[in-house]
Amino acid sequence: MSRKAATVALTAIAPISWGSTYFVTTEFLPPDRPLFTGLMRALPAGLLLLALTRKLPRGAWWWKSLVLGALNIGAFFPLLFLAAYRLPGGVAAVVGSVGPLFVVGLAALFLGDKPTAKSLLTAIAAAFGVSLVVLKAGAALDAVGVVAGLLSALSMSAGTVFTKRWGRPEGVGALALTGWQLAAGGLVLLPVALLVEGAPPALTGTNLAGYAYLAFGNTAISYFLWFRGIGRLSASSVTLLGPLSPITAAVIGWAALGQALGPVQLLGMVIAFGATLVAQTAPRTPRAPKVESFSSSEKNGQEVSMDLEVSAVRR
Repeated sequence: MSRKAATVALTAIAPISWGSTYFVTTEFLPPDRPLFTGLMRALPAGLLLLALTRKLPRGAWWWKSLVLGALNIGAFFPLLFLAAYRLPGGVAAVVGSVGPLFVVGLAALFLGDKPTAKSLLTAIAAAFGVSLVVLKAGAALDAVGVVAGLLSALSMSAGTVFTKRWGRPEGVGALALTGWQLAAGGLVLLPVALLVEGAPPALTGTNLAGYAYLAFGNTAISYFLWFRGIGRLSASSVTLLGPLSPITAAVIGWAALGQALGPVQLLGMVIAFGATLVAQTAPRTPRAPKVESFSSSEKNGQEVSMDLEVSAVRR
C-alpha cells in the first residue's frame, strides 16, 4: 500500500466513525440538548489531548486555534446535533452532504485551488448517491433543521479549508493541534450551553456511555486522524471522504435498527463510494501548507515549511 493510500485509509476512519453519531444521539443521549451534547463531545476530548501532549498555542496560534475551534467544533457540533434532533437522519445526512461543494468553493477562494470538472462532478455525484441511500418517500422537512444542517456543513467546510491554509506551528503535531481546537470549541460552547439550555440534565448510565464514546472514540481519535489527513491530502480529497459517514449510518440502521436497504439504497452506496474513490485519484500532488514557527511568528510573521511527520502518540 502506498503512503498516500495509507493516509487516505486512516483519514477515512473519521467519517466512518462519525456515521454512528445519529444512532448514538437518538438511542443513547437525552433529548433536545444539542448544545450540551456538543459540549460533552468536545471539551473532555480536548482536555485529554492537552494533557497528553502538554503543548499550548503561542503567538498568533491563540486566535487561530480559537477560529478553527469555533468553525470545526464550537459552531459545527451544536448545529449538527440541532439538525439531528429536528430532522430524520436521512434528511440531515443529505443536507450535510453538500459540504464537498462548499469546500470546492472555499478552496478556490482561500487556497487558490481552481475548481475542476472532476472535483465538481465527484461532489455532485457523492451528494446524489447519499440522497439515494438515505432519503425516504414523504421525509419531513423542518426549516430550522435544514438551515442548521447547511450551516453545520458550511462551518466544517470552512474549518477544513483554514486548517489546510494555516497548517500547524513548527514542531507541533496533529495531536496537539486537535487538542487545541477541541478545547477551544468546548470553551466556546460552555457559556452558550449554560445560558440557552440551563443546568446539565440528570444523566443515566446509558447517557454517560454515549457521551464517553462520542468524546473519545468519535471525537478525540477521529479528529486527530481527520486533521492529520488535512495536512497530507488536498482539501477536496479529504472532504470527499465525508460520504462514508451517511453510508455507515445507513449500514448501522440496517444492522442495529432493522431498517431496510433496497436496490435504490444499494445503488446510492455504489455511486457515493465510487465518487469518494475517484476523488482520491487526483494526479497532482497537493501543495504543502505553510507553517509559522513561534519565533518567526512573534518577530516578523515569516512562514516556514511544515514538518509533516506526526508524533507517534497513541491514545
